[in-house]
Amino acid sequence: MKQTQLRSKRLLRPLRGDYGFLMIDVLIYIAIWTVIVGLAFAAFYRCLSNSRDLSRNADDIVRALRAGERWRQDVRQAVAAPTIVSEGGAMALEIPKASGLTVYVFATNTVWRKSDLAAPWEKFLAGVRASRMERQPRQKVIAWRWEVELQTKKKQVRVHPMFHFLSVAPPDQRP
Repeated sequence: MKQTQLRSKRLLRPLRGDYGFLMIDVLIYIAIWTVIVGLAFAAFYRCLSNSRDLSRNADDIVRALRAGERWRQDVRQAVAAPTIVSEGGAMALEIPKASGLTVYVFATNTVWRKSDLAAPWEKFLAGVRASRMERQPRQKVIAWRWEVELQTKKKQVRVHPMFHFLSVAPPDQRP
């Protein structure tokens, strides 16, 4: 009877080397799990950052397109040829309309618009890096071109947010 008790105790109690092997297995599994979770978090935050940048870029595109369409509408409503005026190093585009004079000026990273001489200046498009409005005579029409480059939030970007708007003056202003 004594021998059977010793055998059953040996079967219940694992050998000494097995404890260490289990601990090493657990440490390896924890290390692998930590690496996988770390990579998953890095991928998640990269996707979150890219999503935020995409949303910001989409908002900038919408702002620029709305401003460009408004500018085109002003040029199309001109009753006389728009003129470019240079004052104090700043270029201004003056568009004579039936309701008054509309003026566009680029200063301090913002395109400003004034719809009437008595009206206050309004922030037309903010966050602009560069803006240039110019007359482009064509064969049978006079076209006006507005080039706008928006500022970027990051130092290195893949695509620079640059927009070109083209508007044709009314038919009575043909060359």
